[in-house]
Amino acid sequence: MSHLKVEEIAQFCHQVNKLWCEKNGDLSQKDWDRAEKWQRESIVAGVQFALDNPGAPVHAQHDAWCISKTKEGWRYGEKKDSELKTHPCLIPFEQLPETQQIKDKLFQAVVNALK
Repeated sequence: MSHLKVEEIAQFCHQVNKLWCEKNGDLSQKDWDRAEKWQRESIVAGVQFALDNPGAPVHAQHDAWCISKTKEGWRYGEKKDSELKTHPCLIPFEQLPETQQIKDKLFQAVVNALK
């Protein structure tokens, strides 16, 4: 059993997410140490949710993320913009493009592998 801290698991999740995004043409993701504070905090919260809710379906993870983002003032927008707080993934999980659904599945798999 791993004894990694939540933030260490979050760093792994972030880097896997970054690599997946790059594989799919999104070169906007920064390495963990250069990522914005809000992004690091969001990933840490996602890891904590996954740890606190073992066995939760992937859509529950996405739903929790949407709720958190909405509470922080984010809303749906065609482009992710941290200044305007818009994000194209603020939609139900089933409506996400397949690449985004896979990204969420990868996130959950990394957490499960490292917990």
